[in-house]
Amino acid sequence: MDYTHLGRSGLTVSRLCLGTMNFGPQTPEPDSHSIMDSALDQGINFFDTANVYGGELGKGATETIVGNWFAQGGGRRDKVVLATKVYGDMTDWPNDGKLSARNIRLALDASLQRLQTDYVDLYQFHHVDRETLWDEIWQAMETAVGQGKVLYAGSSNFAGWHIATAQEAARKRNYSGLVSEQSIYNLLTRDIELEVIPAAQANGLGIIPWSPLQGGLLGGVVRKERDGKRRLEGRAKEALETHREAIEAYEDFAEELGREPGDVGLAWLLHQPAVTAPIIGPRTQEQLDAGIRALGVTLDAAALARLDEIFPGHKTAPEHYAW
Repeated sequence: MDYTHLGRSGLTVSRLCLGTMNFGPQTPEPDSHSIMDSALDQGINFFDTANVYGGELGKGATETIVGNWFAQGGGRRDKVVLATKVYGDMTDWPNDGKLSARNIRLALDASLQRLQTDYVDLYQFHHVDRETLWDEIWQAMETAVGQGKVLYAGSSNFAGWHIATAQEAARKRNYSGLVSEQSIYNLLTRDIELEVIPAAQANGLGIIPWSPLQGGLLGGVVRKERDGKRRLEGRAKEALETHREAIEAYEDFAEELGREPGDVGLAWLLHQPAVTAPIIGPRTQEQLDAGIRALGVTLDAAALARLDEIFPGHKTAPEHYAW
């Protein structure tokens, strides 16, 4: 396993992050525990969850599954860089969501209880709160850090100017601010190249891409469809039809390289200089193994150029649209 620093922080994390969103709704608890054990055994020390994860089992269920795994001991908690999130409404009652000082305090304590730990390594804002001043948010985070409940702060789904605004407010308080940004980023969805990635790099944030294979569209979906192994419906089917020509060219190129399409998609992200660790969210052990396999894929300059031809990216703004 390769490791790197999370943004400008001194925190060392694996180049792959284990996403837990499927634990509970898609993957039973015993299987989830086995996947986490396997990930740790293979060197993945960066785990990501959120207080709202749980699907039909209810919000908080995924954190509870992770907490039960920690409770088994064996140094599990000490070996893991644990990331969770705050913002989503946990109930229909007012103040049980977003980023008020009240919700940050109560939501953090509730997450710690479910996770059966006394601190979170990375506490991430799941969405920007346009109604709460950054001074209030940072004051709440400074308190949490002072209490030893949080070590670092991160953002998720922020625009570039949100990152810049947050960091400027933090600087005025002599606070370190954000160290990471978690965004959707893959060969098909490259919008963050316009302004989010430049803002993150300028402010020392590491990028943690979610949906690195665009919901499976970059994981060999055309071949699986042809072989009768997968049938798409709804938005996924529409997305495939919209991008079918590019996805077919991509799968053909992966075959030329002698690699699985999913391995190529993950490897491409690992070759992007702003990326710290893509999030892989396996439902099964086989999916975890496939994600780890991508670490052994090296793409040369010609391969990276070909992928840019198939899935054109963005120049940094304003060059992309101005001149």
